[in-house]
Amino acid sequence: MRMYDVIKKKRDGFSLTKEEIDFFIKGYVDGTIPDYQASAFCMAVFYKGMTEEETANLTMAMANSGDTVDLSRFGTLTADKHSTGGVGDKTTLIVAPICASLGCVMAKMSGRGLGHTGGTIDKLESIEGFNTALSPEEFFSQVEKIGIAVVGQTGNLTPADKKLYALRDVTATVDSMPLIASSIMSKKLAAGSKNIVLDVKYGSGAFMKTPEDAEGLAKEMVKIGKACARNTTALITNMNRPLGNNIGNALEVQEALEVLNGEGPEDLKEVCLALATQLVSVTKNISAEAARRLTEDALYTKKALAKFKEWIVAQGSVTPDPVFKKADHSYEITAPCDGYILSADAEKIGVCAVILGAGREKKDDTIDMSAGIILNKKTGDKINKGDLLATLYSCNKSSFENAEKRFLEALEFSENEPPKEPLIYKVIK
Repeated sequence: MRMYDVIKKKRDGFSLTKEEIDFFIKGYVDGTIPDYQASAFCMAVFYKGMTEEETANLTMAMANSGDTVDLSRFGTLTADKHSTGGVGDKTTLIVAPICASLGCVMAKMSGRGLGHTGGTIDKLESIEGFNTALSPEEFFSQVEKIGIAVVGQTGNLTPADKKLYALRDVTATVDSMPLIASSIMSKKLAAGSKNIVLDVKYGSGAFMKTPEDAEGLAKEMVKIGKACARNTTALITNMNRPLGNNIGNALEVQEALEVLNGEGPEDLKEVCLALATQLVSVTKNISAEAARRLTEDALYTKKALAKFKEWIVAQGSVTPDPVFKKADHSYEITAPCDGYILSADAEKIGVCAVILGAGREKKDDTIDMSAGIILNKKTGDKINKGDLLATLYSCNKSSFENAEKRFLEALEFSENEPPKEPLIYKVIK
């Protein structure tokens, strides 16, 4: 078999066999297929697309290109949740303990933040003592004891995806639905869970800018999951504004705790309950209505809070009530006019948090775990000139001037109240 023939076949619009796709992935990972041929392959897929069977085969080949996690010892109750990324998205910190408290097995790998989107592993590491680098033995032992563990991704998980993503990033082939879907789902399949719920976000703070594009991606990933024998559901959720009020690692964990105490902002609470409902429904094979009753009970009786505390102590937190580093400085931003907040560009607000030190622009950047933003007003809120819009936190006082400028640039004001957008656009099964 020659890579030349595989490229030509796809270039001419024909479907590739499983053997041809496996040949490409194996050869690209072991170095026998060079970057220039892999680039040509990606461009051919970009223009000609892939069938459902091809995309499923590509996903499985990528998932099996390195380490995989075998969760078979836990039966059919293994559950995972994936978000396509956003600002203020701390849903795993809430959804995982809700589901674990109801008998779902949450043996989960999560990622770090890059650019304007935050990462679950960074948020957890803002808790003093929390260890995200458990050995495989420690990971499985903890899951067996308490039903939940969240760790960073292993260095050799889906190496094909790491290589292909870097290549797509510099060859203008990122925006290909089969390549996006296989990239995301290969990591989920390699992580081993039987049941998967996807939070596919759209809007200014998301990769997919419209609900229609998000729906297309969600349908593609759900089909892949089902083709690979995973119970898969997707929610399409709004990221035209940050989720919740707190942005930044320690600040987001604190807000997650507020929700687990039955309080906190309603938008965050509702998205978390919706995600947990779908995950409990597919994992326990019960109706969404029955699952919703269970998830609400777990939240409001504080069963999920107890599981959260048990989880963080098991993973090294110095106390069940997490301890955080506090920012050295804070700065208040006030409203420049009367009216309403017409829109708040979530990506620009995320960039503002990065300026404060809460995120990375490069993978090896150091994060200020205490840095971030607490929003006092959000899209749709009525404001008067001088009202507190947000408070910035950082250990770098000199960052406030630029951060304030960026924050105000993210807001658009109006004399009229804007229409309300739906928080959850659709469920894809």
